[in-house]
Amino acid sequence: MIKVIFDHSESDSENISTFFFKPEKAVDYTAGQYVELTLQHVNPDHRGQKRWFTLSSSPSEELISITTKINPEKSSSFKQALRKLLPGQELVISEPMGDFVLPKLIQTPLLFVAGGIGITPYHSMLSWLSSTLEKRPIKLIYAVNTENDIIFLDTFQRAEQHVTIVVDKPSTTWGGERGQLSAEMIVGLANPSPETLIYISGPETMIEKLEKDFLHIGTPKRQLVLDYFPNYPGI
Repeated sequence: MIKVIFDHSESDSENISTFFFKPEKAVDYTAGQYVELTLQHVNPDHRGQKRWFTLSSSPSEELISITTKINPEKSSSFKQALRKLLPGQELVISEPMGDFVLPKLIQTPLLFVAGGIGITPYHSMLSWLSSTLEKRPIKLIYAVNTENDIIFLDTFQRAEQHVTIVVDKPSTTWGGERGQLSAEMIVGLANPSPETLIYISGPETMIEKLEKDFLHIGTPKRQLVLDYFPNYPGI
């Protein structure tokens, strides 16, 4: 286990925030990996005092960060305690783990598909690529419920990464793509080649649906790289 000190938080949208921590020692991880965060608090609910979070920070940064959605009216005791953290408070994280990471071959074409908070591993990857000046052939499709849920646009701009945003419940002024993601929509927007690795990250229900969709239209399972976010509703 690794001790971390809460440094500060930043609001990314009305109900999404990023929390920054200073580890007691350098944390060795690969962009896209996740940790288990332990937050001791009074009267924890049935979900307890531990949660899994993808690291939204880049391995090249001094602070590590997690980004999460917090509903102020219906949040768990864990999320309420997270919101009330004060600078200097000590927490514990596990060693980073997970294989939802960039492939070794930099020439492999990649299609990143994100649903809601599933954008966090791509934020880590693109931040790392931007800091190392490494170029990869990436297309990014980012699905959200409303325009208010869109975050990290500044990171995409710094990484010179074009992003296609799909809004499920758009306002009347939204001029971009709209609707719910399907394999057919994703293929139509990105036209992946047979060599493309299709990364999909988001709520568990969305991942399960899209995996079935892709297999149904004949996409080989070896092309799919999946990252489930349990206990998050669909976008």
